[in-house]
Amino acid sequence: MDVKPYKIEGNKEIKLKDYPTSEDHGFSEEELRDHHIPESVSKLKDLHWRLHADEKKGIVVVLQAMDAAGKDEAISYIFSNLNAQGLKTTSFQKPSDTERNHDYLWRIREGLPERGQVGILNRSHYEDVIAPRVHDLLEEGTIPDDKDEHEVWAMRYRQINDFERYLVENGFEVVKFFFNMSKDEQKNRLLERMKNPKKNWEFSFSDVEEREHWDSYQHIFEDMLNNTSTEYAPWHILPADDEWYSRYIITKTMVECLEKIDPQFPEISEENRKKLNEYIEKLENE
Repeated sequence: MDVKPYKIEGNKEIKLKDYPTSEDHGFSEEELRDHHIPESVSKLKDLHWRLHADEKKGIVVVLQAMDAAGKDEAISYIFSNLNAQGLKTTSFQKPSDTERNHDYLWRIREGLPERGQVGILNRSHYEDVIAPRVHDLLEEGTIPDDKDEHEVWAMRYRQINDFERYLVENGFEVVKFFFNMSKDEQKNRLLERMKNPKKNWEFSFSDVEEREHWDSYQHIFEDMLNNTSTEYAPWHILPADDEWYSRYIITKTMVECLEKIDPQFPEISEENRKKLNEYIEKLENE
């Protein structure tokens, strides 16, 4: 399966409506769930072990979407299979008072991985070019004196691009996934959460309230994708109505990213190899 059709090439302007929320990909759910995804996850686990052992590079994974689009499930079905020591998952909600008293990128530092880790940002720094814009939440102190409110978003796009370039240039790949879900599919998933007592805990009243702003969100998502998909940190647009196929795209993309890094298990020195052999012999002769 080729993931290129789902990646926005740098400097290419897209229309979100041109990216389907589901498609005829030729795989059954059973094939994806029982064969293709486990096979890709197995490759991903091996490469992730090497990344963790090598401790030279890291990966920042950004998951961005409307509510109920499948971010949490992607973490559960894919990333939870990886070595916990080499995995860091951070979920970002509304900024706290402390976070609001810093620059908007300040809180993201907490979620960044170490070398040898994959860091999952469940929502991310992109929240600060989405929700405040939909709900007109920019505070006076966050707007520079020489800018008006409309200029802030272009400024933040540039700052985010610079921030991600900084990460990549310092050895941390940035892989971004946007879950492109239809309004009808979101309705079905929210209703399931509301009607199923075992899923009530997943439901938030704000999820329904935010649907009133659906068109605004789609417009802002499109603007965000066009302004922040770069050659060094491209966005991947997932057909999120199809959860299993979206997970397959994520696993394949992550495998490609790690194969490009090509991490290796560290080689033991000749001196330590000698010592190792001595200890092997010692234990075997006990």
